[in-house]
Amino acid sequence: MLERLFIAAAMSVTAAAPAFAHLDPTEHGSFMAGVSHPLFGADHILAMVAVGLWASQIAANSGNRRPLWIVPAAFVGTMALGFLAAVAGIGLPFVEPAILASVVALGLLVAMAARLPVAGSAAVVAVFALFHGHAHGGELGTAGALQFGIGFMAATAVLHAAGIGLGLGIGRLAPWATRLAGGLTALAGLTLAFG
Repeated sequence: MLERLFIAAAMSVTAAAPAFAHLDPTEHGSFMAGVSHPLFGADHILAMVAVGLWASQIAANSGNRRPLWIVPAAFVGTMALGFLAAVAGIGLPFVEPAILASVVALGLLVAMAARLPVAGSAAVVAVFALFHGHAHGGELGTAGALQFGIGFMAATAVLHAAGIGLGLGIGRLAPWATRLAGGLTALAGLTLAFG
């Protein structure tokens, strides 16, 4: 029985067509295309949830709730600037490597429960956000920038909120679990970069 399941699974995997995770921005320059982009890319999900996890750690360590909105807002705001730069045709080198590096670096910051001042933490995430935003704008093509931009910024904010909720929830019960999630995020980033 187990052998038959294995054979069926192997046949399904080899016969499957590649999945296209995003709506094509050049065809669907819409709010939903913008929303779908960060929600269906592993690199985006990992980085954005890690920002929320780190913000929750910073807030817990400082006893101050300001990082819960300052750090994610720095990401979303700077991501919008990167998006506008790409739409305006302003190039940025090493966009994809920087996005993959962001997954690893943000995962490591969470794994180490790095304690930086709120402004420093916001600056770190802003650097990575510039590249994420530029990638979104670079993939846009001729589609409607405003709707697409609002969509991916909304999805990013939702992913940050998910990371914050996860971080606050597991941080109370088992702070080591948040650090473990950061380590797994960094490992996943390395897998994406070299896999």
